[in-house]
Amino acid sequence: MQAYLPLLLFAVVGLVDPARAQGNGPGVRGARAAALSNASVALSGEVWAMGNNVAGLGEVNALTVGFYAENRYLSPALNVAALAVALPVGPIVPGATATQPGRAKNGVVGLEAQRFGGRLYNETRLGAGYGYRLGLISLGGRLDVLQVSIEGLGSRRVVLGSLGGHVEVVPGRLAFGAALYNLNQARLASYQNERVPTVLKAGLAYRPTTQVLLLAETEKDVERDANFKAGLEYRPVALLAARIGLASLTEQVTAGLGLTASSFQLDYAAAYQQALGFSHHLSVVKTWGKVNSEQ
Repeated sequence: MQAYLPLLLFAVVGLVDPARAQGNGPGVRGARAAALSNASVALSGEVWAMGNNVAGLGEVNALTVGFYAENRYLSPALNVAALAVALPVGPIVPGATATQPGRAKNGVVGLEAQRFGGRLYNETRLGAGYGYRLGLISLGGRLDVLQVSIEGLGSRRVVLGSLGGHVEVVPGRLAFGAALYNLNQARLASYQNERVPTVLKAGLAYRPTTQVLLLAETEKDVERDANFKAGLEYRPVALLAARIGLASLTEQVTAGLGLTASSFQLDYAAAYQQALGFSHHLSVVKTWGKVNSEQ
C-alpha cells in the first residue's frame, strides 16, 4: 500500500487543486511566472515563453538556455524539471521606437524537454516552437510529443498543437496575450474518452512605471471552471525583482525573488495552498551575447 501513496497523493491534489494537478496541461514555466501565480500569458521576450505563450519567443534577441525545477507540496512524486532553449534565426532588426526591443529577422525557434512525476506515474514532453514578431504583433505555434506512463499499465504517446498571440497595445506600457493549448484535443485513452486538457488563456500586462509590472489573466480549461490570476512585479533596482501573485480557482498565494547578474538570471518562488501546503520553484537562465543587429 505504501508504494502507491504517490498515486493517492496525486488523486487528492486533483480533487483539491485540479488546475495544478494536470501535469499534461500547460503547467508552469519558470520561477518568475510561478511567483506571479502563473499570470504569464502576456509576458514576452524570455525563454519561458516557449511554454507560457509561444508568441513571446518572437521578442527573444539572443541565444538563451533555461533550466526549471519545481517541487509540489514536498512530494518527490510531484516533481517537475524542464530545459528550454530559444534560438533567434537571422540578424537582429532594431525596434521601430526606443521602447520596442529588437527582433530576429527570421523569427525565433524554441525547444523544450520536460518531465513530471515519479516512478509510478510520470509524463515526458518534447516540444518545438516558433515565434515571429512583426511590428507590434507577435504570433507563434508549438508542437509537443507527450508520453504518459503508469507503472503496470504501460505508456501512451500523443501529439498536440498550441498557438499563441501577443500584441503591444501601448508600446512599453500595455500588452495583451492569448494562448490556446492542445487545439487538436489529443486523446490519451478511449476509456471515458480521456483527453489531454484543452486550455485557453488570455491576459494583460500593464507597466505604470519602469519599476512596476501588473498582470491579470484568466485561464479556462474546457472541462473546468475559470481560474483568475493576478501578479505584481516590483524592481527597486535593475538587478533585483520582488513578486507576488494570487489565483482564484486554486486558492493559492505566491511570492518570489529574481536576481539578474551579467548574463545569468536566477529566480525563486514559493506557492502556498491551504489544503496541500507549499510548493517551491527555481529557475536559472543563461543568455549569450546578442546577435549583431542588421544594418
